[in-house]
Amino acid sequence: MSTTQEITEQVKQASQWIKPLQDEIARVVVGQKYLVDGLLTSLLTNGHVLLEGVPGLAKTLTVKTLASCIHTGFQRIQFTPDLLPADLIGTLIYNPRTGEFTTKRGPLFSNLILADEINRAPAKVQSALLEAMQERQVTIGETTYPLADPFLVLATQNPLEQEGTYQLPEAQLDRFMLKLKVGYPSKVEERQILDLMGTSSPKLDVQAVIDPAEILKSRELVNSIYVDDRVKDYIVDIVFATREPATYKLQMSGLIRYGASPRATIALTLAARAKAFLAGRGYVTPQDVKSIGMDVLRHRVAVTYEAEAEDLTSEKIIDKVFANLPVP
Repeated sequence: MSTTQEITEQVKQASQWIKPLQDEIARVVVGQKYLVDGLLTSLLTNGHVLLEGVPGLAKTLTVKTLASCIHTGFQRIQFTPDLLPADLIGTLIYNPRTGEFTTKRGPLFSNLILADEINRAPAKVQSALLEAMQERQVTIGETTYPLADPFLVLATQNPLEQEGTYQLPEAQLDRFMLKLKVGYPSKVEERQILDLMGTSSPKLDVQAVIDPAEILKSRELVNSIYVDDRVKDYIVDIVFATREPATYKLQMSGLIRYGASPRATIALTLAARAKAFLAGRGYVTPQDVKSIGMDVLRHRVAVTYEAEAEDLTSEKIIDKVFANLPVP
């Protein structure tokens, strides 16, 4: 038996918790397979996720339901313009009796963090998140505290209302492994939503079906999923094509302000491995890379004003890259 076949057998065994978890989430969240798969990908790869969609598409509900299905900590933080860094990470409190400072930990000291409407908080608060998202640690005063494992930031933002919102810094956007664009449900799904939610007190109870230890074990297996050298070269070519399109004979001169970072190369490889795991395979195919590529790259490629004038978005440019690069 080949190594790839052995890994595939291990994946089939280790991924048996996926279906019960999806079924439990489906008791509350109708449809939204793309969103649920994206969140599962983040769980398997230890990556943060930015969810973008108009209000009412069950973004917050899906994250809350996912957290309820796992025996783990969950904190929801409503981001507002008057939020302070101490409201996230915590602060030092002075005790006049003893003359000592005690540490009061903030809501970031949990496992799954729902950062609701993240683009409503100012830059100072966004900066406080950077250390937690990248280093998975928080510094309060002179002491650095490690965060729990798993630690994931699942953030939502509304693309419609720009009043009272702040542009997320590029450094922070790059720390989100995936940016998922959540769309409307189908007509059939909408009818199911009506049947499920069409009362003043819908039943939204779910049971915890998995332990974090099992997720961490699956992550180890995801890391060992086989990626062929040709697929690795394909991933590097995709990322480089966003930086040097002329090298790949792509007519995009003056359209890309800056391309994807090396962090995108790592994220694309990891996310493709997670896709293979969800499909019950021990190896990555080019289709795995293509299916998750847009979610990994759409927030990492910035277009110029000329591109915006021609109604060219980062998504259209990424589509061109995938359409024109030869698939191994």
